[in-house]
Amino acid sequence: MPTPPDVPSATIIYQDSVCLAVEKPAGILVHGDGTCAPTLTDRVRVSLARQGVAANPQAVQRLDVDTTGLVLFSLAEEFQPAFDALVAGHAMRKRYLAEVSGAFPGDVTAIEKPIGRDRHDARRMRVCRPGQGQPALTRVRVLERRGNRTLLLVELGTGRRHQIRVHLSSLGFPIVGDTLYGGRRDPRGLMLHALEEEFDHPVSGAHVLLRTEVPERFRA
Repeated sequence: MPTPPDVPSATIIYQDSVCLAVEKPAGILVHGDGTCAPTLTDRVRVSLARQGVAANPQAVQRLDVDTTGLVLFSLAEEFQPAFDALVAGHAMRKRYLAEVSGAFPGDVTAIEKPIGRDRHDARRMRVCRPGQGQPALTRVRVLERRGNRTLLLVELGTGRRHQIRVHLSSLGFPIVGDTLYGGRRDPRGLMLHALEEEFDHPVSGAHVLLRTEVPERFRA
């Protein structure tokens, strides 16, 4: 697939012969959506071409357009199923930074509510009644309170679409900048960042811990 001209290279966090992890900026899709807009995958292709690496990168996970942080790519077609299984089987630990509106209670350490599609808005997901939707688990730890906002470290126990955003909003603590789920608009954008990933490499068996720097917008 041709790469659009003038696409910058990706910010690589980790790379070996069969996979690569990059840092996704805000405002860019991971995969193409048919509009020919440049994607994170295009940036990875540019980075590999500049290294002289012949590979067809395939993202094995996805972040929302306005979410930033780590995204893992497979570089070898024969090992793609192993990486897909790693993500689908929840054998990977994924941790996020999230800034929410309000003073999030310190005694809430897990949110376990099923999630399904919102029948009234195709863009949204929603918390469902027990027995409906898909099971979803989000673990939460308060890092810091700043006025009427709280900085959280969030770990996914499952990987549902918009899971963190839906779960936090369902408790009355929407993510700052998340207007789709009740958050206030903020000049810093959506305050959600995929900070860390930890897993056993499906090919080498080595334990891998990947981490990005805390974005400047969280330091303000």
